[in-house]
This record gives sequence, C-alpha cells and structure tokens, in this order.
Amino acid sequence: MEKNNWQTKNKKNTLNLAVVMVIWLISMAVAAFGPRSIWNFNQELTLIAIIANFVLGIAVIFAYIRHIKGQDEMQQKIQLEAMAITLGVAVFGGLSYSLLDSTNVIHKAEISHIVILISITYMAALIIGRIRYK
Repeated sequence: MEKNNWQTKNKKNTLNLAVVMVIWLISMAVAAFGPRSIWNFNQELTLIAIIANFVLGIAVIFAYIRHIKGQDEMQQKIQLEAMAITLGVAVFGGLSYSLLDSTNVIHKAEISHIVILISITYMAALIIGRIRYK
C-alpha cells in the first residue's frame, strides 16, 4: 500500500513539474515576442513580462526540487550525476563559447546555443545514467 502511495505522489510531482514548466515556457514566449507582436515595445509591459517569467522560473526550480525529493534513491543519484555533468558543460562550455565570441573567432554568440547544449547534455546524461544503473 505504501509503494502505491509513493507512486501516486511521484506522478503528482511529475505532473506538477510539467504544468509549471509549460506555464514558464508560455511566459518565455510572451516575454520574447510580446514586445514586438502584442504591445509595441511598451517598456512597462515588457518589464512585467520579464519579471513574471523570472518568478515562474523560480517556481520551476521549486517544483523540480519537489520532483527529485519524491524519487527513490537511485533516481535521485541519476539526477544528481546528470546535473553535475550538465553544470560542468554549461560553465566550461559557456565560458569557452564566450571567449570565442570575445576574441572574434566567432561572431555574435547566442545564449540559445548554450541553452541547447545544456538541454542535450542533460537529456543524454539522464539516458546514460538510466542505462548504466539498470
């Protein structure tokens, strides 16, 4: 009976994380495209959209923490290792990418490239971790 309760709570945490992430993603789109498409670069509305996006980002962090705390020890270990690898790639890859831009080896570095790198690294590390610990 207790395992079923844990599974129900884990599913609830996962669903909560997904909902908060989708809301944050929508707020990111509004903050990115709203100034040009909806409110004609009104600075107050733009600032409100960016602050809302930031606050929702904090909500995502707390939802993710709750999600991880609800997992079993093995899943927590896989998540921790994936996050450690991703942090390393983000910091050192991001700094190297920034150096390439600041030394004019590449032109116009974009943060979206780092976000893509982080996302791919995290997904790959999770998949590899799950395969490794099966």
